[in-house]
Amino acid sequence: MCHLRTCDVATVEAIYADDATIWHNFDKVNQTRADNIKTLLSLHRSLTNMRYEEVRRTIVDDGYYQQHVLRGTAKNGELDLPAALRVYVSDGRITRLEEYLDTAQVAAVMR
Repeated sequence: MCHLRTCDVATVEAIYADDATIWHNFDKVNQTRADNIKTLLSLHRSLTNMRYEEVRRTIVDDGYYQQHVLRGTAKNGELDLPAALRVYVSDGRITRLEEYLDTAQVAAVMR
């Protein structure tokens, strides 16, 4: 999801299916597309030099698995956040995204 780096909301919206759900391991809540975009915008406002590095992706029949490290500068230091995604795709659009990360690493630099 390279368009997150530049905060290109229109492209992110186009990538998500209208009824896409986004689930996170830390809260186990299914977010709507609109709520997820709000979260992404908030993250973008909180970090400078935000980037996805060490991206590894494995394509499967109904989508892909991805591992990456989200890096950026927050007001209290550098964020270095390993994460994993399971992404389900239909008709070229994301229908479900499951994200796994450790929020303690985020909290340490976002306080």
